[in-house]
Amino acid sequence: MTAPRRALIVIDAQRDYFQGPLAIQHPPREQSLANILAALETAERRGIPSVLVQHEFPEGAPVFAAGSEGQRLQPDVERWADRASARAVKSLASVFTAEGVLDRLREQEIDTVTLVGYMTNNCLIGSAAAAEPLGLAVEVLSDATGAIHLANDAGSASARQIHDTLMVLLHSNWAAVAETSAWAAAVADGRPLARGDLGASAVQGAAAFA
Repeated sequence: MTAPRRALIVIDAQRDYFQGPLAIQHPPREQSLANILAALETAERRGIPSVLVQHEFPEGAPVFAAGSEGQRLQPDVERWADRASARAVKSLASVFTAEGVLDRLREQEIDTVTLVGYMTNNCLIGSAAAAEPLGLAVEVLSDATGAIHLANDAGSASARQIHDTLMVLLHSNWAAVAETSAWAAAVADGRPLARGDLGASAVQGAAAFA
C-alpha cells in the first residue's frame, strides 16, 4: 500500500461565515472551526503542506468584498497565515481556480487533497467535483466543514439536511468522507481513508428504502 501524498486545503474559513446570512449552521460553526484547527495541527506535525484559500469579490460586494472585515480569515485561522505552506485567493467555487494552487500541488507531487472549510454546499462540493478530472483523490472531513439553511423557488432545506445529504453524495463517488479524528489516525498510519463507490452506495440505498 502506497501512502498518500496529501495536502490539506482550508477553504474560505472567513469571517463572513461566522456572521450574517452566511453564518454556518450545521455542524455548529465553533465545532467545525475547532476541527479545522485540529486538522492544521495534524498537518503541521506530520509534514503535510497546508493551503489557506480565501474567496474574494470586488469592493462593495455584499460578502467577501476585497478589503472588508468579512473577507478576512477567521481570527484563529488567521494565526496560521505564517505557518501554512501557501495562501491563495479565488473568485469561483473550486479551489483549483485560485492562482498557483494546482501548480504547487503538481510541484509537490500531491496525489490526495484533504478538504475542510466552508461551505459544504458550495465551494467544498465544487472543489471535490473539480478534482476528478485533475486526477486528484479527495478526502472530506465531515466535521470540519458546514452548511447554511437554503430556500428559493425550488424549495427549502435545512443546513443539517444539506450537509448530511452532501456527505453521503460525496462518499458515493467523489471523496472519502470521514471525521477529523479518523483522518488523523489514517495520516499517522500512512494509509488512505476508506472510500465508498456509486455501485455499493446504490445497492445499500435500494435496500435501505425498500
